[in-house]
Amino acid sequence: MPRKSTPEAASTTRRVVIASVAGNMMEWYDFFLYTTAAALVLGTVFFPAGGHPLLGTIAALAGHAVGFAARPIGGLIFGHIGDRRGRKAALMGTLSLMGGATFCMGLLPSYSTAGLFSPLLLILLRVLQGAAAGGEWGGGVLIITENVPAERRGFLASFSSCGMGLGFVLSALALWLAEQVSGDGFLTWGWRLPFLASVVIFLVGIYIRRNLGETDSFEAESTEAESAPRSPLREVLRRHPRQVLFAMALRFADSGASYIFMSFSLVYGAYVGISSTVLLWAGIGGMLVDSAMMVVFGRLSDKVGRRPVYLGGAIGMLVWAAPFFMLMNTEQPAAVWVAFVIGHIAMAAMIGVQPSYFSELFSTSTRYSGMALGHELSSAIAGGLSPVVATALLAATGHFLPVALLTMGMALVTLVALVFFAQVPKDPGQHGTQDADQSREEAITTPVA
Repeated sequence: MPRKSTPEAASTTRRVVIASVAGNMMEWYDFFLYTTAAALVLGTVFFPAGGHPLLGTIAALAGHAVGFAARPIGGLIFGHIGDRRGRKAALMGTLSLMGGATFCMGLLPSYSTAGLFSPLLLILLRVLQGAAAGGEWGGGVLIITENVPAERRGFLASFSSCGMGLGFVLSALALWLAEQVSGDGFLTWGWRLPFLASVVIFLVGIYIRRNLGETDSFEAESTEAESAPRSPLREVLRRHPRQVLFAMALRFADSGASYIFMSFSLVYGAYVGISSTVLLWAGIGGMLVDSAMMVVFGRLSDKVGRRPVYLGGAIGMLVWAAPFFMLMNTEQPAAVWVAFVIGHIAMAAMIGVQPSYFSELFSTSTRYSGMALGHELSSAIAGGLSPVVATALLAATGHFLPVALLTMGMALVTLVALVFFAQVPKDPGQHGTQDADQSREEAITTPVA
């Protein structure tokens, strides 16, 4: 069980939170680097296409979708490891796989040099990145939620999401610096530098995670007879199928919209004539605000409950989908910044609450697998497909309205789940006990009147 509040426990909690933030930031730097680069440069380098100017970008973003398709597989593999052998073992594996794949991307020959061999290798490495990302999120969350006091779980667990946000900021900054290469240098070799730099990030991440202990909840569970099921996946599908479906529905609004705002927005901004510099810095600013607000909303969820805060974020996403693009159409830097900042605040209300909300849906012995399954299946569908579908819609219509409707539709999926199929658990403070299991069942199966 999580530690009680003592000076020693407070010190350990700070160390766990810092380790989670740093590890997540480094891991997600690698994953987001492809997503951002796909919108800026990878289409030209690996997928040259005649005809419509967006065809190469669509192909590069299809690689983004393939990476997301691998996330559920990685979630199941590393979820199994995490539930059977421990959270730390799984996290060491995800970091190694992600770091190796990202570094190798920086060494790939371009299409002009190696032909079809080049994009095929890129897609293969993206699949490995996706598998690593699929196992990362749940483990990064659990090293906090299974170690901290229940009454502060929402606040402290939100820092794990901050690590994701900061990873995006770091990747965008790295690409912006690489873009400062003069002439054609960025297209020929400058884009490689952020990928090759991941080796430093990998070494730092390995050092941080090697010094992590196992979580309190997992250690307590592992001392009990028959604590670890032989197949955590089979067990979670038998005991918590509604929780998995509920987690998937919750993810639609933020997963789909986040990659509309972080990736497709770069494509759309270039389409309407906004410079990549303005877009990158607006994205960085929006994500910094996002990261700060995740903590605020996480703390608020400890006070008023997970569901009300999450509901507010989903409503915000529904309302802001069209104004986001209307502001971008002005081509004014200030308006672009407003579009990004407000959009990211809506996302923060959901992403900041997810770690605590999702971890409270599953019991300790199947928690890693259950969280990974629900989180990553939705990521593959909504997050993986949204940028490429949005870009295809833009290419077909030349207008933002279909993309705004797509974003609103994904927000509606989450709203329906929250309004009709969820209640806040009666005792969210319990984490991995029989009483908590009962409250989880009531939270999912009892419709809101």
